Amino acid sequence: MTTVFLVDDHRLFLGGVRAAIADRVDLVGEATDVDEAIAGIRATRPEVVLVDVHMPGGGGRAVIDAVRRTNPEIVFLALSVSDAAEDVIDVIRAGARGYLTKTVGADDLVDAVRRVRDGDAVFSPRLAGLVLDAFAGEMPMGAVLDPELDQLTPREREVLRLIARGYTYKEIARQLTLSVKTVETHVSAVLRKLQLSSRHELTRWASDRRLI
Repeated sequence: MTTVFLVDDHRLFLGGVRAAIADRVDLVGEATDVDEAIAGIRATRPEVVLVDVHMPGGGGRAVIDAVRRTNPEIVFLALSVSDAAEDVIDVIRAGARGYLTKTVGADDLVDAVRRVRDGDAVFSPRLAGLVLDAFAGEMPMGAVLDPELDQLTPREREVLRLIARGYTYKEIARQLTLSVKTVETHVSAVLRKLQLSSRHELTRWASDRRLI
């Protein structure tokens, strides 16, 4: 079963999600505020975090930013009442792999959890086009539709570009405010996902796609 951590400041909704999916995922923890969520996620290291967007103390964005600095392997799926473009784009920029509105049914939610765990990006139907439109102008031609590039998280793409430009691990760590160990973890993940074996191959791969 997929290990899941729930984050929502509305206890009633939290209880509803727990009841709806508890028999189909492994719930390892839950939290109702930002600080509690960060500590709990780091302690339990779930595969997927279901996180609300609007909470006191910085909301889902603050949780994602903090956790991804220390545990970049953890996947986030936003679950919110809001379908406002700025909310969707904000958490996707932070590194969430998907965004669902709270009208989603239990079956679709469980399916989404499994899909983001496996590397897919998942959005409520009305939001998918919005996200594609928002990011289309920020990436080289064809990149949005590149299935290999789409495997990478936003942070992994940043590391990929810097590695391909010749930056050392230490320089990347300083520029992205990460530890060298975290940079190494990102590079290993990029090489594994793209099925490359060396920094030289990675640089050539990025150059072919005009990502440098």
